Amino acid sequence: MRVLSTRPEDFEMPMEGFGTWITPVDKFFVRSHHYTPDVKLRDWKLSVVGKVATPLVWTLDELKKLPRVELVSVLECAGNGRGLYTPSMAGLQWKYGAVGNARWAGVRLLDVLRKAGRQPGAVEVMFDGADVAIGAQPEFQRSIPLKKALDPNTILAYEMNGEPLDPSHGFPLRLVVPGWAGDSWVKWVMKIEVRDTEFDGFFMKTAYRIPTRPVLPGSAVDPAQMTPVTSLSIKSLLAKLSGAAWSHAAPVVAVEVSTDAGRTWKPATLGSDRAPFAWRLWEFPWTPPADAYYTVLVRARNALGETQPLQPEWNPSGYSHNAVQSVRLHVTANPPSGAPLPAPSNAVRPAALEQSCLTCHSMEPIEQQRLTRAQWEREVEKMQRWGAKVRPELKEVLVDFLANHYGVRPVR
Repeated sequence: MRVLSTRPEDFEMPMEGFGTWITPVDKFFVRSHHYTPDVKLRDWKLSVVGKVATPLVWTLDELKKLPRVELVSVLECAGNGRGLYTPSMAGLQWKYGAVGNARWAGVRLLDVLRKAGRQPGAVEVMFDGADVAIGAQPEFQRSIPLKKALDPNTILAYEMNGEPLDPSHGFPLRLVVPGWAGDSWVKWVMKIEVRDTEFDGFFMKTAYRIPTRPVLPGSAVDPAQMTPVTSLSIKSLLAKLSGAAWSHAAPVVAVEVSTDAGRTWKPATLGSDRAPFAWRLWEFPWTPPADAYYTVLVRARNALGETQPLQPEWNPSGYSHNAVQSVRLHVTANPPSGAPLPAPSNAVRPAALEQSCLTCHSMEPIEQQRLTRAQWEREVEKMQRWGAKVRPELKEVLVDFLANHYGVRPVR
């Protein structure tokens, strides 16, 4: 796994994970905003409150008395591909592997809401997990429209690939919203609230929002001018001239490969394993005709005729990256020796970094981000709002260090 953060846990699937239809749990990516809670099943309860006729409090055994359902679905982090955008932006620098395809089992959210008996006027359903916010950070709470909550494919899962959920993936219960990005798949669910107004928590009104129109790369956009991230985009990934392709509710119907930088395209062979919300494996047998430098591209098309763009449409938070993947191959009988890896940084960390930043999270989220000085200043100010103790006289020291050692990536 590619480690993006150890505190909280954020792990990216390696490229070989795209070679299997069902992603093994130990290779399935992990995304957490807060530390992984230690949930004891004997103490855990699920409460259903709000605009309901009968508020409920259930144990997992009681929940399991409802009809069991099972489905295979892709789960993809909304920020998958953030590290591929230019110019770069703040946040975990996911590349390709913040995605996986698993077999989920649990109960329909629809059946739970029926037991509670929703009242007239309900418009949204909000979910809260057992994770606890770090410092003054906001709690991770998300809501989905009532229509999506009542979709029979939206489930409360207690199993993943035939086994109980493990702690990193939401034990004992997580929301599964097939066709939608992972920001809606709340983990460690303990509370469901049926609401008659839109939920205005931070992770709905400020975070996980995307512009409704193309914007100038590098520009800031007021969250009020954006809309929440919901459906996945059509997308495909190449690994060893094979890979996986997925979409939202419209299934993938074709994958095409170009070995000449997009001049011509040929169909790949789709795998036989399929399900409405799962990814399709594909393969493309190819023997290079000669020693040369090749640019290989892959694109997918779904049942609605949607296909991938050649270039990503930039947005301030790096969500929904689904541009055509480009892999460059140097085919030669005499490969050059690999370039030496860069030496690790031996920069002396200022005390402000140790005392103000690393008390809440590990160093990995800092090391992977390559931001402008202005961006680092905004990040430090955000962390101050969330409780980081940065004295005014040390703020410039901290920003100087971050900008000098983790500045923007060079343009190549």
